[in-house]
Amino acid sequence: MSKSLLSPFFFLFFITPIFFYAQGDVNQGDVNQGDVNQGADKKENEEVKYPQFQLKGLLQARYLESFGDNVDVLGTQHSTGDATQSSFDIKRMRVGLNTKLSETTEIVILVNLADFKSDTKGKVLENAYGKYTFNKYIALTGGQFRPAFGIEELVPVDIIKSFDFSNQYYEFGKNGWTSFQIGASATGAFDIGKIPVNYAVSVLNGNGKNVEMDKDNGKQYSSRWVFGLSKEHKINLGLNGGFGKVFKEDVFAVGADITSEFQMTDKLSFDLQIEYKQGTNHNLYYSLPVESRTDNVADYQMRGIYFLPNLRYTVNYQKLTALELSCRYEIFDPSYKINSNVRTTYTPMISLEFGKSYTGRIEMGFEIDRFDKSIPDTSTYNDNLFLIQLQLRI
Repeated sequence: MSKSLLSPFFFLFFITPIFFYAQGDVNQGDVNQGDVNQGADKKENEEVKYPQFQLKGLLQARYLESFGDNVDVLGTQHSTGDATQSSFDIKRMRVGLNTKLSETTEIVILVNLADFKSDTKGKVLENAYGKYTFNKYIALTGGQFRPAFGIEELVPVDIIKSFDFSNQYYEFGKNGWTSFQIGASATGAFDIGKIPVNYAVSVLNGNGKNVEMDKDNGKQYSSRWVFGLSKEHKINLGLNGGFGKVFKEDVFAVGADITSEFQMTDKLSFDLQIEYKQGTNHNLYYSLPVESRTDNVADYQMRGIYFLPNLRYTVNYQKLTALELSCRYEIFDPSYKINSNVRTTYTPMISLEFGKSYTGRIEMGFEIDRFDKSIPDTSTYNDNLFLIQLQLRI
């Protein structure tokens, strides 16, 4: 292994003891407590049994209808006119198990059984990682997981304010920065004065999930920093940055995002997410024939931004918990320097929530795609897709 590859690992592990020495264990009890309280706490700790298991599950069943010009429900246009424009579908059928081996150690497994309906190569297994938490300041994660590189990476798909993740999330996932990746990460939280800060530093193979080995000797390094600017309105500023090598070529990614939530009345609240990302689209570059691309991977860069406002009204009438209205507006260009073709997506949605934390959810709305240039017989084509989605989770 080259010296350039070893240096980030040495840096990570050399700074770890500094955290331990400077911060101490935040779970350690107050030595000045009375003997009675200490005895009660000790007895309570002795009663905790490990391992502890938590089973999780998610079902997302959909009805889809495409109103595009011979565009099927998966978004592909058919010039022959032979397109399936209405269908029922199981988007996700996830089963997960979180196991706490001790107070500090946990193992997480998540599979998506809906992936068996098509070629399973590179699919099905999603999360498969172990995590060791030293204290609130630092925890180490290794395996296959979703590295922190934006708002969406930290939110499960079953509680997002739209039908699915954004276009930029999936494209940056193809380039190794988001979605499920294999590698290691250090995360934690601390305060700068009165400002709470969360951080994540990750090193990844960068070629997706369920792969036998890295596609090359290059690694991708990324970090995320989140600053809590307002506790009252839950205003958080996130900054992301990453660099690495893919087939010996330099690649990068940057991003910034902001989230907020305003309680307008006792029952009515408004929250907003804004996220911008830009980076090298090396996945596109290496998918092109050598004769049809330039000599420099840096010529192929992607960028995108989306706005996701969401209005929530708490109902609490019989089994109905809340009503939500949202509309994500996204602009994404997979290669804005060469052969630019901007994709604009509108996703208006109405959601009925049953139970707490989206235990049950019925969603209805549209995904409306507009391209600067529609390309026949591809998924790069204007489309209007209508969706009804039933979501159940445990």
